[in-house]
Amino acid sequence: MTFQLTPRRLALAGALLSSLWLAGCGTTSPGAVPGQLSDAKPERGDGNRPRPAPSNATTARDYRKDAARYVYQLNKRRIYAGKLPPMLYAVGTLQVDLDAGGRVVKMHWMRAPQHAPEVIAEIEKAVLDAQPFPAPMRLGGVTWTDTWLWDEEGHFQLDTLSEGQL
Repeated sequence: MTFQLTPRRLALAGALLSSLWLAGCGTTSPGAVPGQLSDAKPERGDGNRPRPAPSNATTARDYRKDAARYVYQLNKRRIYAGKLPPMLYAVGTLQVDLDAGGRVVKMHWMRAPQHAPEVIAEIEKAVLDAQPFPAPMRLGGVTWTDTWLWDEEGHFQLDTLSEGQL
């Protein structure tokens, strides 16, 4: 019996290889959340940190302020003070799905700074380190969306609390 490569067999083989490749792309490392692009993991030194006050926001838009203030509180030394320079090193927009307790369930990059993978990793680490976020008491779970504005020195502002640009 001889095996012949027919157009149908080639198409089936291509479809199988594509699905195997895509399945491999969806795997995450241990401790990672779906949608995470880096191997960033949270530091487990948050045992001494008090839980944030719950959020009374009634909309995802209002929740953005609570989440952004909390990230600023935890990253005081990394926040860019004043107006940002006209040229930023990286800009990324990230959606973070949080459960009712403020834990990160999933991430979705709406605009990832692909030219700066180290910034992607730093943002994801900052998000994972910050959990639990303020519990969205009136919303149950919430999707927090914010744009991270990053300078060359590794300082940032979140669009929600940004002081603007020069």
